[in-house]
Amino acid sequence: MAPLRVLCIHGYRQNCSSFREKTGALRKLLKKNAELVYLSAPLKVQQASKEEVADKQNDSAPESGGDDDPRGWWFSDIKALSFSAQQQCEESLGLDESVTAVREAVKDQGPFDGILGFSQGAAFVALLCSLQEQKLEPDFSFRFAIIVAGFCSLCTEHQKFYSSPIQMPSLHVFGLEDRVIPDKMSRELLPSFQDPQVLIHPGGHFVPAASAHRQTYQDFLKRFQ
Repeated sequence: MAPLRVLCIHGYRQNCSSFREKTGALRKLLKKNAELVYLSAPLKVQQASKEEVADKQNDSAPESGGDDDPRGWWFSDIKALSFSAQQQCEESLGLDESVTAVREAVKDQGPFDGILGFSQGAAFVALLCSLQEQKLEPDFSFRFAIIVAGFCSLCTEHQKFYSSPIQMPSLHVFGLEDRVIPDKMSRELLPSFQDPQVLIHPGGHFVPAASAHRQTYQDFLKRFQ
């Protein structure tokens, strides 16, 4: 069986190279099931201060390389050009450019069987699934979504994406020790999907890929092979 092609959407302040590096264990775990293709967000993020980086360090994998070109999918603070998952805002900046970047990736590198997102990228994947479901993006034909440390956007203009449950099969992965996106936030996204599958791990803010998780990922992916 040919491996499934999965488009991978990184977290805020990451890029395709750093996310590829951080998901090496997942690629190894799923090498017979999936080919992971990585995309960088179009929005450049200002370099983090030392304090912000310290804040972010709830990560099992050490921060290394690749994050010297930090990127994001949208900004919740349109004046400061920054993003926080906990920030409520009326409008965001950059989402349209990011949807365009995914559309171009699908045209140039697709087709893709599924889409995987982490953190802000996971929240973005939920919005992309909604766009596909509402037939607003005819180039999208994802058959499944894997949402790691996802959450509902608190931006008022994004609430239209959550108006009815998304039918696309989804696997939601989150950690009980995640201090960046607490598991409560990930659980709040579940009702936006019809029959979501869930993989809960005991760790923090990262994409889990221990042998204990292999079966859940593989059983989910086998439905589409």
